[in-house]
Amino acid sequence: MKIKVERSLLSEVVSRLQKVVGNKTSMPVLEGILISAETDKVTLISYNLEMGMRKEIYADVEEEGDIVINAKILSDIVRKLRGDYVVIETNERLTCTISCKDTVFEIMGMAASDYPEMPVVSEGNRISVSGEQFSDMVRGTLFAVSQIEGTKPILTGLNISLKGGVLQFVGIDGFRLAIRREQTEMTEDINFVVSGRAVNEIVKLIDEKCENIEIIVGKRLISFNIDGYLFISRLLDGEFVNFEKIIPQDNKEKIIIDRADFIETVERVSLLINDSFTTPVRCAFENDFVNISCATAAGRVNEKFVLSLEGEPFEIGLNSRYLLEALRATDAEKVTIKFNGPNTGVLILPENENDIDFTYIIMPMRIK
Repeated sequence: MKIKVERSLLSEVVSRLQKVVGNKTSMPVLEGILISAETDKVTLISYNLEMGMRKEIYADVEEEGDIVINAKILSDIVRKLRGDYVVIETNERLTCTISCKDTVFEIMGMAASDYPEMPVVSEGNRISVSGEQFSDMVRGTLFAVSQIEGTKPILTGLNISLKGGVLQFVGIDGFRLAIRREQTEMTEDINFVVSGRAVNEIVKLIDEKCENIEIIVGKRLISFNIDGYLFISRLLDGEFVNFEKIIPQDNKEKIIIDRADFIETVERVSLLINDSFTTPVRCAFENDFVNISCATAAGRVNEKFVLSLEGEPFEIGLNSRYLLEALRATDAEKVTIKFNGPNTGVLILPENENDIDFTYIIMPMRIK
């Protein structure tokens, strides 16, 4: 194989494909990127058996062929080279020569025949979502996806559904729930769960130039076509949690707050907290204000935030990180927060509760 390709383009593509390359795998070939050259184009593939990415780029192909090159080494080399074009040449002994201007690297490649074939999703439900819409809905829910498989691996995924023209994303980890919804013109009826890690990588491919994402939802796999990058991932097996039943229906207390001002207050009070999982912020609600405080080994802090409380005064402990992540996940100027005493989930909604844009729930913490 012998190809000549634009260095900056190759560097960008390799950097993106490297994100899904397997780490410390028992199959060294999965730590590499498959490069296949044919007339006027080069196809680059990374695949870790759970998800994969493919991208075709234009190249001057002098000799067709294929090779697998360690992704980290290739990325580091191409990024550090100085010159407009890179020439990559391989021989039958899998020696790979990478040259650019006066720099020449010789490294060992791996046989393309040992690289597992990346599956293709050709049949299934097809939907199209704008890049901006997809990014916003992921940003508003991915933070609540579980980071630990535990006894419910399904919770490490994002539940995406389309029903009655409403596109809905749901993340839940047992301590909080995040729901984002948007009206669409799509009429399909779809429900699936895709891994949070895969969604995180998909969002990184989306930039201001990305108008639409073409999605194909198969039985076991899903594919995303984003500006020429084809991304595939396994769907997670199993039934997603029936999250509807945990949304509180009865609420004794209610406040409407300026979101940005409340975020600043909680951020200040949280400055002394080293571990948000063991140290709650204490919120003592009165009719006209809430006193937010915390006490740690570093010291004590409290701040009064003016508001109007509907209901009886009460006190509740909250995880500051969970509270802040929920509040930052929306751009709404004002939000409604509902409580049902100190021991049940806190419900965060749009100011106009009839809007369907978002629903967030965080569970309270015990306070001493």
